[in-house]
Amino acid sequence: MSHTAHIPSHRKPRRSASKLAVRAGVAGGVLSTLAMAGTASASPAAEPVTETLEMPVLNLDLAAEVSSAVTTAADNTRAAAVNGELQAEEESARSGAAAEAKQAKEAAEKKAKEEADRKAEAERATRNAARTTLQSASASASDEQGVGTVTAPKGSAAAIVNFVRAQVGKAYVSGATGPSAYDCSGLVQAAYRQAGISLPRVSQDQSAEGTSVSLSALQPGDVLYWGSRGSAYHVAIYVGGGKFVGAQNPSTGIVERSLSYDRPTGAVRIL
Repeated sequence: MSHTAHIPSHRKPRRSASKLAVRAGVAGGVLSTLAMAGTASASPAAEPVTETLEMPVLNLDLAAEVSSAVTTAADNTRAAAVNGELQAEEESARSGAAAEAKQAKEAAEKKAKEEADRKAEAERATRNAARTTLQSASASASDEQGVGTVTAPKGSAAAIVNFVRAQVGKAYVSGATGPSAYDCSGLVQAAYRQAGISLPRVSQDQSAEGTSVSLSALQPGDVLYWGSRGSAYHVAIYVGGGKFVGAQNPSTGIVERSLSYDRPTGAVRIL
């Protein structure tokens, strides 16, 4: 038995290869530095010696972690750039769609307005042509009371005048709306029905329709009223040539008279 067998072992535990490599590197760097210092003190006139210091060696695990972090950062940067591009494209698409929708709406509104203006102009031209024809025929008609007619399409001022002249001689009956008898507002309402226009039943309301016109600028088909507009007590139809047709009273019935026979208070134009 050895005389040292009872003495405990003082052997140090093994160190890992990576730790040994780091320690060796540090030790080598220190020794190199000391060697350079000794050489410099021994030979003051010698040229300076350049020595490369050895850096501690990184182990493989740390290098892998650094590489992984760099890769992750690069991936995140690329993802952020792609996301920014997508958001910019979406915003551009929304702006473009809104601009196109606005242009389409403006174009549709412009087209609708042009169509409405065209229809209104066509209607005005038709009415003016009908009134011109009626005025020419009325100017050549006899001043004597009677029934005169001119050819006119249904729905025009001429059709209204033809209708009321055709009723001359029929009876006046309060509240009557035809066809054998009328009161004043019943005759006016029936006449405008020929033009496809529905008027109120009583003279007060009829006098409030349309647009006020001067008695010096009357046109065939205008509604004449007696009393105040909106509260008139009598109405009739102007037929041109300074005359009107109206259901006057039970003793005269429906007659055609000159404006001077019973001058109206005012007139309204509905056509």
